[in-house]
Amino acid sequence: MKYTTQMDAAQKGIVTKEMEVVAKKENMDIHKLMEKMAEGKIIIPANKNHKSLDPEGIGEGLRTKINVNLGVSRDCNDIDMELEKVEKAIEMKAEAIMDLSSFGKTQEFRRRLIAMSKAMVGTVPVYDAMGFHDRELKDITPRQFLEVIEVHAEDGVDFITIHCGLNRQTVNTFKNNKRLTNIVSRGGSLVYAWMEANNRENPFYEYFDEILDICAEYDVTISLGDACRPGSIKDATDASQIEELIVLGELTRRAWDKKVQVMIEGPGHMPLNEIPANVLLEKKLCSGAPFYVLGPIVTDIAPGYDHITSAIGGAVASASGADFLCYVTPAEHLRLPDIDDMKEGIIATKIAAHAGDIAKGIVGAQDWDDEMSRARQKLDWEKMFELAIDTKKAREYRESSMPELSDSCTMCGKMCAVRNMNRAMEGKEVDVL
Repeated sequence: MKYTTQMDAAQKGIVTKEMEVVAKKENMDIHKLMEKMAEGKIIIPANKNHKSLDPEGIGEGLRTKINVNLGVSRDCNDIDMELEKVEKAIEMKAEAIMDLSSFGKTQEFRRRLIAMSKAMVGTVPVYDAMGFHDRELKDITPRQFLEVIEVHAEDGVDFITIHCGLNRQTVNTFKNNKRLTNIVSRGGSLVYAWMEANNRENPFYEYFDEILDICAEYDVTISLGDACRPGSIKDATDASQIEELIVLGELTRRAWDKKVQVMIEGPGHMPLNEIPANVLLEKKLCSGAPFYVLGPIVTDIAPGYDHITSAIGGAVASASGADFLCYVTPAEHLRLPDIDDMKEGIIATKIAAHAGDIAKGIVGAQDWDDEMSRARQKLDWEKMFELAIDTKKAREYRESSMPELSDSCTMCGKMCAVRNMNRAMEGKEVDVL
């Protein structure tokens, strides 16, 4: 029996090799996995042309996955440097990499990325449209936007962000409800500018069925972009954001009718207390489709530390049911991240995802923490380094300040509670002087 997409296969009862890999990774019964995929609650982004892919699942009951953004720009157009970041991101076990390239030889970089990446690869085709056609934004035709999408799909991209929810109705809502920071989505701002310049409907909304046909042919997952995501906590959960989310829910069901896998993108900047309600809204309005969030960034006052503000929001989002976290680096809002920024962003986001998985009760999530706690109780430093999310940093910190006694650290020395409890419980003398 033939199938077009992973969703189509699940609905037909066909077990794909990608499903087998994901079920094993997640310790999930494959029939349960297929049931949730058939409903659209789990996706496996896996383009038929991405031959190096080690598939991952995203969605209900699975580990929270993380995405790393990179790519060349007009001001930083060094392909080799970006490929070095790719290698590091894969080494650090990021599950997805988004190529946000917007200048230069984008296809060369994209093809090299896909050829070497075991991780899922995503793109935002609208970023590539001006360079691909060598035309200004306002002069690009709807057909030319679709041509770029098809090129990305043929190259092997596993998921594409398409800002389809910013239709004329959403634009009117935006205009009638003043925001502090307007539209901060790069793709959303480009689509808005094109619509205003041409006095036309959003081409990605108008020709959505044609986009779905392309995605179905290559099994590209659509990541429905949130053009109206809040760019400040002041704008969170406002009329524009919710209006767009309602449209995304409608588009989700249209995609499912064509067996195209879907995930929904979400905020953005948002006060901590609003995050659970936003996850609930997405799941309700979009019929349980996986939720992919940027952060959320929970305060606007920490440039240089937004990997922390984002990790705080990401942990709450994941615990509330978000399925996929887009990393944020210390360079957010300031510049293109370098490889050290990228590493900090990955670590912070992986911590957030894991904390959320513990709260969600994902099978096996807490086992890692319990193993670390056993190593700490035994003061087994080597085991602690082995289990640490960043082995190198943990080892460097200890070795930079070595204690007199190997069974303590320079914080507490002989007053180490773990050391002294171990000695007391073994009937040994507790000596602190």
